[in-house]
Amino acid sequence: MPYTLVSAATLGFDLVRLPGGRAAADVLLTGLAAGPAELTALAAGARSRDADRDQRAVLAVRARRARELAATVPQLRSVTPSAGDRAAVLVTQLERGTIGTVAAVERVLREDVLGPEHRAYAEADPEVRERAAEVLADAVVGEWAAGVLPPLVRRELVTPYATVVPDAAVRGADADLGPATPELSSLLATFSSLDARGRDRWRAAVDEGRPEQRPWATAMHEASWAAHVSGRTRALATAQLLAVRAFAAGGLDARDGASGSWNALAGVVQGVAMGDLLDSSALGVLLAPWHRVTGR
Repeated sequence: MPYTLVSAATLGFDLVRLPGGRAAADVLLTGLAAGPAELTALAAGARSRDADRDQRAVLAVRARRARELAATVPQLRSVTPSAGDRAAVLVTQLERGTIGTVAAVERVLREDVLGPEHRAYAEADPEVRERAAEVLADAVVGEWAAGVLPPLVRRELVTPYATVVPDAAVRGADADLGPATPELSSLLATFSSLDARGRDRWRAAVDEGRPEQRPWATAMHEASWAAHVSGRTRALATAQLLAVRAFAAGGLDARDGASGSWNALAGVVQGVAMGDLLDSSALGVLLAPWHRVTGR
């Protein structure tokens, strides 16, 4: 299944269940927020920058081999079913496999994050574009597949990015998320600081809302469509990637992600971000988990 910025919540679902998912979100956020100076710095850090023809050929072979190794991240369709309670088995399968692939995450980086709507990237020198994309693509592959890549291979992929972007963990934190930026910032800050009691309350709210799964999916689609037609897809995708950060910072793990806690948070983010364009029915479904937790 391909990833897109329109369906960033689906990408987030995979990221919160991968060992390097939070770091991969940081790379994508860096790309979304990069201006001319950041793109120039990224390009200057590319391994191919001062390489001759033979060296570039070697680098290309190593990059291809790294991606072959990264492709071994289990996908849902490749996970072997196990015996037991159906719901428990499903959660276990979701913990082990992704919806998308390493090729999909590289594609969304190169074609959507750095796509035509990225003004600074579109206006950059072609050589800067090529090398900046190389650094970001290698890094997102290395982080997305961190659980299966040999340490030396992963390090080779991510080191150019990490050297240029030492503050990766906060890139995009001050992004314009649209009309609801203050509310989203408050939501994500609260989620990032969850303690054990807060996590338990969130899990309980998620469990209480399980019967609403079908209207939730419809409401998510309506919010994504509203973002698309209003030109706010990139802002909503940024909010969802920041939510990946908040999910991890709040102490929630892959099992939480697999058992509904991520979908609930992604829905709240969609509702807050696009609340000015949604009807009360869709908004009520998306915000329901937060209302249960906060009593509002």
